[in-house]
Amino acid sequence: MFKRYFLTGLLIWVPLVITFWVLSLIIDTLDQSLRLLPSAVHPKNMLGFALPGVGALLTLAMIFLTGLLATNFIGQKLVDWWDKLLSRIPVVNSLYKAIKQVSDTLLAPNGNAFRKALLIEYPRRDAWTIAFLTGGPPGGDIGNHLRGEFVSVYVPTTPNPTSGFFLMLPRADVVELDMSVDEALKYIISMGVVAPPPRPELKTPS
Repeated sequence: MFKRYFLTGLLIWVPLVITFWVLSLIIDTLDQSLRLLPSAVHPKNMLGFALPGVGALLTLAMIFLTGLLATNFIGQKLVDWWDKLLSRIPVVNSLYKAIKQVSDTLLAPNGNAFRKALLIEYPRRDAWTIAFLTGGPPGGDIGNHLRGEFVSVYVPTTPNPTSGFFLMLPRADVVELDMSVDEALKYIISMGVVAPPPRPELKTPS
């Protein structure tokens, strides 16, 4: 009886504690933007006590204003000038280009990365796992060595989907799922506990 009550309490407290810990870590990180302001206007100096979250709001406002500025003609010119400036700095050039290419692929509104959940046979025959479509045919010289139609997929690990494996598979071996990316991520993070709602099977016309 004691063990059951203890485990029930853990099931309630563990997700709460982890959730608040992650939120606190994110807010503390975003609050570092307050260092950009003069110390005289810091909430701690103006109010006499620290006010968590002000830096997070400042960071979100800066991101929004940057995006707003970058959508007009002058902003685009400034972004182009900034890219050209960084491209002339050794070491910074290669690092910035690599990070920018990845972020453009993942965050661009018209990108195709992580837009589809897939079912693939991995890591062996008759063992299946969830993957995500990250791109079309492999590029560069890789495509010259592959026969047939291939796609690029990402296989996340569980319960941490930020690490995983990049695979190039024949399109015929990939099954597209009627499942949103969010549902697939929840399924992976929960190690199969939080299953997505069932979908009705599509009946083919006779």
